[in-house]
Amino acid sequence: MMLSLSRLRRCSAVPFLMAFFFAAFFSVAAAAAPVSGEAQPTLPLRVSLGGGEGYTIGVFTRNDRGSLCVDLESMTRALRLSLRVAGGTLSAEEALNSPGSVLIARDGGAFVRIEPRGRSAAPRMLQLRASPRLIGGRLFLPAADAAGMFSLWLDRDILYSQKEGMLKVWMQPRPRARSTASLGSLTTPSTDTSSAVSAGPTRIVSIAVEERANGAIIIMTASGAPTEAVLLQPDASGNAAFTLKGASGDIAALSKTFGEGVVRGIRASVTPEGLRFAVSFDPEARVVAPMEFQKSQTSNRYRLLVRSEADVKALRQSEKTRQIASVIKKDMEKWKFDTIVLDAGHGGKDPGAVGLKGTREKDVVLNIVRDLGSIIARKWPGVRVVYTRKDDRFIPLHERGKIANHEGGKLFLSIHANANNKRSIRGAEVYILGPHKTKSALDVAMLENAVISQEVDSEERYKGFTQEHLIMSTMAQNAFVRQSTSLAQEILRPIDRSSTINGRGVRQAGFMVLWTPSMPSALVEVGYISNAQEEKILRDRQEQTKIAYRVFQGLEVYRRNYEASRLAAMER
Repeated sequence: MMLSLSRLRRCSAVPFLMAFFFAAFFSVAAAAAPVSGEAQPTLPLRVSLGGGEGYTIGVFTRNDRGSLCVDLESMTRALRLSLRVAGGTLSAEEALNSPGSVLIARDGGAFVRIEPRGRSAAPRMLQLRASPRLIGGRLFLPAADAAGMFSLWLDRDILYSQKEGMLKVWMQPRPRARSTASLGSLTTPSTDTSSAVSAGPTRIVSIAVEERANGAIIIMTASGAPTEAVLLQPDASGNAAFTLKGASGDIAALSKTFGEGVVRGIRASVTPEGLRFAVSFDPEARVVAPMEFQKSQTSNRYRLLVRSEADVKALRQSEKTRQIASVIKKDMEKWKFDTIVLDAGHGGKDPGAVGLKGTREKDVVLNIVRDLGSIIARKWPGVRVVYTRKDDRFIPLHERGKIANHEGGKLFLSIHANANNKRSIRGAEVYILGPHKTKSALDVAMLENAVISQEVDSEERYKGFTQEHLIMSTMAQNAFVRQSTSLAQEILRPIDRSSTINGRGVRQAGFMVLWTPSMPSALVEVGYISNAQEEKILRDRQEQTKIAYRVFQGLEVYRRNYEASRLAAMER
């Protein structure tokens, strides 16, 4: 059943990145590398962030069949979204809406898939008026259709103005009453989406070869309606061929050569019958006929099974090696640095510390967390950023740790700003969970923990948080103490080098927000909002971005050390 986007339930949205972030760390230039060595024409993309802020950046284009088309990779980068591109498929990720989503577009695909990050939400399908085309290794889509696709996905107003010759983007959430019918429609598919996706002309999107000890499997991924195959078995020269009736595809992208293995080459060509693939084999492989051609029952894929005369002993050894590699890979995936949980302290009815000029801690730290998350997304596209809050809302302390655990975080970082009755005290501090070793550390922990009085049933919920329980919790998290300490030290170093805020060291204290996360965790006090000099710094939007970048510099060193230690452990 097709639904208008205006009828879909909308997620709560948050404002996009402030322009200071881009001015401080990224040049407003081309959004991606050119399609070829020659200079490529660009289309201006103007982004309005609200409050009079914004930026303009060029998106690569090309004329295709008389239509101005934009490079989807270039446009995704211009919108500061993380992405992956492989084999004619673009996967882009957004965190503007909660809990965020991933858009998957494929060469020749009439449908775009939108997969939400939330485990309970269902995926959605967007039907395009034109299909993306893979040209020179990049996906292109007519400018108006690209604008409509991003607009429906991000739930923001994005349009292509042919008269002005530019793409225009408003990153503020679209008003609920505004119709999106002219942009297209979304559908929430059933568990079997093959009927929706398998429509239209058959187009082979990609081809790959998986080697086996007793042969190989040639895998073809397609879009459009299923088709039939005509298979010619290997001849005396060791060559074979198959034709997919009525199919089309990018000949250059689908033709491949291999330096080793059973399959040495695949050459695609267009014939009156459809798309033909000539396959050459290693003469020493002794390919066994007949080969078998299969069509997947659950996905739009085709497989050609190639068998060769196998050495049984070598086959068993290969399988044993494969099993060991699989176990190692799973173990490495378990410890892969792929998710960071960022926690902006306080929020909503809890303003946190307030400076003499009225600067509220909850506002300062939210800006820093947003900037830090954006830097991580830009620098580390393979790392997912999870926010405990993206806007001005109240999140109980115990819920923040639960979010981190539920999302499979590999690191939890809580950002705060400090305060003290002695207004001369200044400097940044980083804390890890542990017994209070100094009175000043106890004072800071009590200040940050005071928020629980605003939570419902706080006495019942936190009745176990005694000094003895704190010691037990710290012992239970001993597996992460060394990593948390390393994390705290690496974060503090860049702030120490800052000429504006002086670090005051790494400390231990019983912060309740660090009580729950089952991962390396630290709490960063970026400065004293009660100090007049530091309040001036902390309320400055550009300085907030600089602080976020310094924290990221510490994370970079921590990540290098973390991954090096994991690799060393795997090699032992």
